[in-house]
Amino acid sequence: MVEVANQADPPVCRVMDYGKFKYEQSQKAKESRKKATHILVKEMKYRPKIGSGDFETKTRQVEKFLTEGSKVKVTIMFRGREIQYPQLGRKILDDVAESISHVGRVEVYPEQEGRNMTMLLTPGKATRRQREAIEALQAEALEMEEASEEVESSLTVDEEQTNDETLELEQDLETE
Repeated sequence: MVEVANQADPPVCRVMDYGKFKYEQSQKAKESRKKATHILVKEMKYRPKIGSGDFETKTRQVEKFLTEGSKVKVTIMFRGREIQYPQLGRKILDDVAESISHVGRVEVYPEQEGRNMTMLLTPGKATRRQREAIEALQAEALEMEEASEEVESSLTVDEEQTNDETLELEQDLETE
């Protein structure tokens, strides 16, 4: 007698050969392991002072890894005083994420771990929520840019008005 479903209420038992039952269980487990996808995590290392050519080459490799179905861990390695400027590493990681957005998406956002800053990319397009967040950030940046342009234009208008007023005052003084 072999207990087949112990989670059922009441538990289900069947009269059968226990050796045959164990063999069938192991065959099912083996078959399920064959069907499981094996995801590799590959790593690409960048430096904060990377050149544009090297950046493009490494980013093409990252795209290739993602199209093959592997996850990619992108690491920025800081040396010496570079650690004082984490925004440079963050900018590189953001550029990588933007350039691979058509084949992958960010799974773990950039975070500092000692002298390294890492980000994990996964195959597949960005989710709707991530795209909306990116669009919102871009819209906010555009609004900030427009606001700064308006402030600059109002400053130039104010300068022109003050210049006109000073010219009028000078002309009035000359006529007196």
